[in-house]
Amino acid sequence: MPRIKVALLVPDGAADLPLDSLGGKTPLQAARTPNMDAVARLGATGTATTVPAGMAPGSDVANLSLMGYDPATHYGGRAPVEAANLGIDIPAGWTAFRCNLVKTDGERMLDYSAGHISQVDAERSIAVLEAALGCARIHFYPGKSYRNLMLLKGDYTSVACTPPHDITGEPMEKHMPRGKHAGRIRDLMEMSRDVLARLSDAPADMIWPWGQGVQMKLESFKELYGYTGSVISAVDLVCGIGRLAGLVPVSVTGATGFLDTDYAAKGKAAIEALGRADFVFVHVEAPDEAAHMGDIGEKVKAIEQFDENVAGPVLEHLKERGGPYRVLVAPDHPTLIKTRTHDASPVPYAVCGSGVEASGAGGFSEAEASSGGPHFAKGWRLMGRLTDPAPW
Repeated sequence: MPRIKVALLVPDGAADLPLDSLGGKTPLQAARTPNMDAVARLGATGTATTVPAGMAPGSDVANLSLMGYDPATHYGGRAPVEAANLGIDIPAGWTAFRCNLVKTDGERMLDYSAGHISQVDAERSIAVLEAALGCARIHFYPGKSYRNLMLLKGDYTSVACTPPHDITGEPMEKHMPRGKHAGRIRDLMEMSRDVLARLSDAPADMIWPWGQGVQMKLESFKELYGYTGSVISAVDLVCGIGRLAGLVPVSVTGATGFLDTDYAAKGKAAIEALGRADFVFVHVEAPDEAAHMGDIGEKVKAIEQFDENVAGPVLEHLKERGGPYRVLVAPDHPTLIKTRTHDASPVPYAVCGSGVEASGAGGFSEAEASSGGPHFAKGWRLMGRLTDPAPW
């Protein structure tokens, strides 16, 4: 029997709660999604808990789970994953931090992304920070836009840090780093103000470190699930998980990790990747970013663009090629318009293809999935089921 081609498609943060402004529908229900609905109708729906109890509902934990790794035993922080994708080695005895470039008014967090700072402005800001503050015990590295890295010599893993996207509009003082050695981090945050103030028209006025950890390793995806393949994402975090797992990150021109990303280019890249290997993990950040902005219209639009330009072409390609295939669609976690941040609730999934019997679902939504099955209480086990050729 020919090998099953497997595509896992992730509209980051697409799941949500019913909203009055959408007539009691969620953005997934309000969006026009004929292709994801087709996956649900052709196959099965259900839910998966991608964030283990007691863990923060971040994209790091949730995407690690979707990729088939138990976060409770494998998670080591967001920053080490991003460092892996950027090719940055974390020496023994050092701690890596995600280093957001943010915009504040001196007291409140105004924007966790400094207005989605341009790559040029971000690299300029990080270069100035490295020149002014970099030394034998501290270094700054550019990533993509506001998502950058800071390495500190010493063990700072116990410092309690708050993700800046969780506190938009809130006073910063109650969310500043806490615990042993937190004073060093606070000092650097304050010093960054003076450094960034030297730049004319700088979109960011300070750094916000969080998501720290030390060097991280994962077992090979091929050894665990028998597949080689690719990961497609504009986000270092997701590509980093793939790289650590032995999957090949694919760079897509026009993929930005924001609302203006080139959805069609990602769909085309996924199809090309399936021509080279039998597995592809496609991640699109835009629905999550829209929810962090509290923009309902943009979230609905992002979901529709994902459906039309990613889910549709991939599904059609696999159906037309004639061989065995499986397509699974699932957000990594809900991102709620109401709170503008992540939630740990189970996510809906829909899967169709070889060995998957139609369950009678009417479409792809939170409500349809919650009435379907099975539910994966340990969401990381979904990957094992997806890659198992036995009937669903």
